[in-house]
Amino acid sequence: MTSYDMAVYIFASLFAVALFIFVFFPTQEREEAVEKTRLSYLYERKEVVYENLRDLNFEHKSGKFSEADFETMRGNMEAEAARVLAEIEQLEA
Repeated sequence: MTSYDMAVYIFASLFAVALFIFVFFPTQEREEAVEKTRLSYLYERKEVVYENLRDLNFEHKSGKFSEADFETMRGNMEAEAARVLAEIEQLEA
């Protein structure tokens, strides 16, 4: 084994060890997740339901849903929106 081969072997070994440490021992700097309150969750849910209602109206106008399916789905979404709004109002009071 020549000195060049030995240097390559040592370099590759050190690189492998450094890579192992980098992958399996991450730094201690972690981002803390913001705790969600029930109220913030409900506001997010309200936005999702409203967006789904807008999408449903668009798809109905484009002919993707029959009138009966549209009415059923819209009724379910409006009922969910009403439940969410009622709970938001209750928590804010």
